[in-house]
Amino acid sequence: MTYIIAIDGPSGSGKSTVSEILAKKLNIEYLNTGLMYRAVTKYFLDKGFGENTDDKILKDLLDEITIDFRDNKLFLNDEDVTDRLRNDQVTANVSWVSARDYVREKMVDLQRKIAENTSFILDGRDIGSVVFPDAKYKFYLTASALTRAKRRFDQGESDMTIDEIEKAIIKRDDYDSNRKVSPLKVAEGAIVVDSSNLNIDQTVNEILSLMEKNDVL
Repeated sequence: MTYIIAIDGPSGSGKSTVSEILAKKLNIEYLNTGLMYRAVTKYFLDKGFGENTDDKILKDLLDEITIDFRDNKLFLNDEDVTDRLRNDQVTANVSWVSARDYVREKMVDLQRKIAENTSFILDGRDIGSVVFPDAKYKFYLTASALTRAKRRFDQGESDMTIDEIEKAIIKRDDYDSNRKVSPLKVAEGAIVVDSSNLNIDQTVNEILSLMEKNDVL
C-alpha cells in the first residue's frame, strides 16, 4: 500500500534535509517541491523578467518550461540546474513567483502526477494543506528565525550576514503566510515539530518516533 508523507514549513527549517534522510530510512521516494518553484524563478529571471512583468508574458514563459527529476537532480528543460537554484537572486524572488496562481496550479498538478501510485515524502509549504490534504502523515517543521538564519549562513550559499539573512527570512515568512494563494500554514491534522534546539539526526528521530506513536509505521 502506498502512502504520502507531507512535511511543510518555512524557509530554512531544515525540511529538505530531514525529508531526504527520512526517505532513505523508509526506502521511499522524495520530492523537493521548493526546487520546482526556484527553477521557474530562475527561468523568469534568466529571461530578464521580474515581479512587475505582465502576467500574460509570464504565463507564456511558463508554457516553455519542463521540469523533471533524475537521481535527485532537477532538470529544467533537460538541463541540470540543481546547483544554481539557491543563490541570493533566486531566493529573493521565489516568493512572488510562487504566489502566482498559474505557477502554483502547474506545479501542484506536476507534483501530484510525480507522486501518483508511489510512496513519497514531499516537502514544501502547502503539501499537507493543498497538494495532498488527505496525506496520512503530515508534519509542520519549524524553528526560530535566528536558528534558520544561522543554518542558511553555515551552508555557505549566501553572501549575506546572519542578520541580513534573518531579516530576509522574517520577510519571506510574512509574505508566504499572507499570500492569497496557498498561504504557508499548519495543515489540518499536521503535527508541529520545532527543531530550534534539535540537530538534523534528532529531528529525523523525533519525526520517526511521532510516526510510531501515531501507529503509522
